[in-house]
Amino acid sequence: MTQYYIKVKLYLEANSKTWEAEQDKIRLQDDGHGAFIRTWNVNGLAKPTEEQIASYEASAVVEEENKVVISTRKTAYGPWDKQLEEIYDNGIDSWKTRIAKVKSDNPKS
Repeated sequence: MTQYYIKVKLYLEANSKTWEAEQDKIRLQDDGHGAFIRTWNVNGLAKPTEEQIASYEASAVVEEENKVVISTRKTAYGPWDKQLEEIYDNGIDSWKTRIAKVKSDNPKS
């Protein structure tokens, strides 16, 4: 269902809406035969067809992959207080080098 949610979110964003603002007006469901939109009460935007939702497949895959990359990066960066301590102890250039390495080791799609 996660990927279906992402496709619905991308549909909303492509139509100048956000999931955060509209989520209480949408109900997704999976009856065991696949996810679908059970309820759609978004003002000013028609409920998407399954073909429209399917058109966001590639973008949804990229977004899911990038979520994993971002989570990995956050773990590697460490907490903010430790990063500030690192900057104070070793200088900003040392910190920038380490952060650049984390990013290059964990590229986004």
